[in-house]
Amino acid sequence: MSGSSGLSKAGTEPVQRDIDRTPVPDADVCVIGAGPAGAIVSDRLAANGHSVVVLDAGPRFDPADRIDRQERAIRPYYGRPDVWDGDPERDAYSSSGDRGYPLNHARVKGVGGSTLHWQGMVMRLHENDFASASERGVGVDWPIDYADLRPYYAAAERELGVSGASDNPYAPPREEPHPMPAFEPSYSDSLFAEACEELGIDMHSVPNARNSEGYDDRSACVGYGTCQPVCPSGAKYDATVHIERAEERGATVIDRAAVQRLEHGPDGERVRAAEYVTPDGETHRQAADAVVVACGGVETPRLLLLSESDRYPDGLANSSGLVGRFFMDHLFAGTGGLLGEPTRQNHVGFLTSESHQFYDEADAETAPFKLEFFNYAGPSPVEMALSGESWGDDLLGDLRDSYGNNIAMGALVEQLPSEDSYVGLDRDRTDVHGNPVPDVHWSVGDRALETIDRVNAIQESILEELGAEITWQVDAESTGPAYHHMGTTRMGEDPAESVVDPDLRTHDLENCWIVGSSVFPTAGAMNPTLTIAALALRAAEAIDAALGGS
Repeated sequence: MSGSSGLSKAGTEPVQRDIDRTPVPDADVCVIGAGPAGAIVSDRLAANGHSVVVLDAGPRFDPADRIDRQERAIRPYYGRPDVWDGDPERDAYSSSGDRGYPLNHARVKGVGGSTLHWQGMVMRLHENDFASASERGVGVDWPIDYADLRPYYAAAERELGVSGASDNPYAPPREEPHPMPAFEPSYSDSLFAEACEELGIDMHSVPNARNSEGYDDRSACVGYGTCQPVCPSGAKYDATVHIERAEERGATVIDRAAVQRLEHGPDGERVRAAEYVTPDGETHRQAADAVVVACGGVETPRLLLLSESDRYPDGLANSSGLVGRFFMDHLFAGTGGLLGEPTRQNHVGFLTSESHQFYDEADAETAPFKLEFFNYAGPSPVEMALSGESWGDDLLGDLRDSYGNNIAMGALVEQLPSEDSYVGLDRDRTDVHGNPVPDVHWSVGDRALETIDRVNAIQESILEELGAEITWQVDAESTGPAYHHMGTTRMGEDPAESVVDPDLRTHDLENCWIVGSSVFPTAGAMNPTLTIAALALRAAEAIDAALGGS
C-alpha cells in the first residue's frame, strides 16, 4: 500500500492522507513497529511469500520533506524532537529512577523509527560480550555466541550497506570485507593520530551504515553534515529502505495505527490479534497466524504489560515477571576543549575514527568501552550565525576567533543489567488513548560510573598530549544515556529467567516473537543497530520455518 504524510506549507504540521487503515484479511504475519528490526523481518518474510501487515503508531514521513527537516535541525528555535514531529501528549512518559531519563529527546515515532535520526555507526559486539558472566564475572551469558550470529552480521552489513575497513586489530573475526570502503579519516583524526601514536593508543576506522559510494540504488554521501538528526540525501541507511522493499514484495504498511493491546486466544497459548486505533478514532483488530513485536526497548514491554488478561494478570509473555526488567543503555563519557590551531570540526557529520584498544580488558570491576574521536566538536558556523548572540562585524570576529579550534572525544560505556533498572507502567498518568504511560526507572551501577573515570583519564591524556586546553567534561556525575534502549525482554534458555528463547519466540506464546534490542541479555558498549539487524535476520528464518516456509 502507498501513501505518505508530509509537512504543511508552514512546515510544522503533518498532512493527513486518505489511506485505508482497515485490517488485512488472512494475514500470515502482523509486525508491530516499522523500525529496523520490524522492517527487516517484514522484508524477509514478504520475500518468502508470506502475507505481511506492518502496523506503526507514528506517521509515514515524505522523503521530499527532509530538506525542510534539515532546516529545523540547524535552527536553534527548534528542539531535537521537533525535527521528526515529536508530540509530548502522544509520547507522554514518566521517569521515576534515581537518574532522570529524557526519553523523548531522542526517539522518533514513525515509519523508519530511530534510524530516521540515528548517527549510523554499526559495530559488531565482541566475542566476550556474549559471555559476560563466563569471561568477565558479571552479568549473564547470552544463549547464543558470536559464532552463531557471525553469518547474520555479514548479511546485516550487506542489507544496511556498511562502509568499513579491516583495520581494527581488536575487532572480532570477519568472513568477508565490508560492502563498501571506509570513509577517509578526517583532518582532526590526523591530529589525534599524532597524539595517540605518542601514547601508544591505536586508532582505526568506524564502520558506518552510510554509502561511501553508490549502493543499493542510493547515492554516496554528499556531505550535508546533519546526519543526526536528518540525512536529506538518503545516503545514510534508514528502515524505510526495507519497508519499501517489503511493500514491493506484497506487504501492507499501515501508519498511525497505534496498537493498544495484544489479544490471545481462549487457551492463552497464541496471540490472536493486535487491537489498534486509527486517527479517525476507529478501533480495529488485525488477526494473523504470527505476531512480531518490534516496538523498541520501551514500547515493547509497555505493550506486553498493557495486554494483561485474566490468564496473564501481570501482562502478556510475562510468566517470568521479567518483562520490562533489566533496562539498559550505554553511558556517555566525554572530554573537550580548545586547540591553538584549526581543527576543521563540523565539516564531517559523523565519526570516522575510534579505538577499541581497551575494550576486551573488561572484567568485574571495569566495563567495556570504546573511544570516539569527534568530527563535530563545538558549534558550526551556521549554529553560531543563527544563535543571534552576535551580528555583523562581531559575528565575523567570533567566526574568525572561535570557529574551528574545538576538539573533543567521547566514549560509550556498558551498563550491567539490573532488575532495579526497568520499564513499567505509570498508572497515575495516561496517554492520548487513556493508557498508562511508560515509566522509565533508570538505575546505573558503580561499575559503569567508575569506568567513566578511567575513560576520562585516557581522554585527558590524549588532549593534553595535543596541547589542548580542556574546557568541559562529562563525568560520572553528569553522564547521560546514548539512547540505546536495551534489555527489557531478554533472551534465554530458561523460561523462568527470560522472556524469549534463542530464536526470539516468547516462552509463553507459541506464535509471538520479539525482535529488537529489548532481547539483549547484556549491552556491551557497541552501538546496537547492527546486532538488532543480525538478530532480526536470524529470527526471520525461525518465523518462516514456523509458518511452514523454506
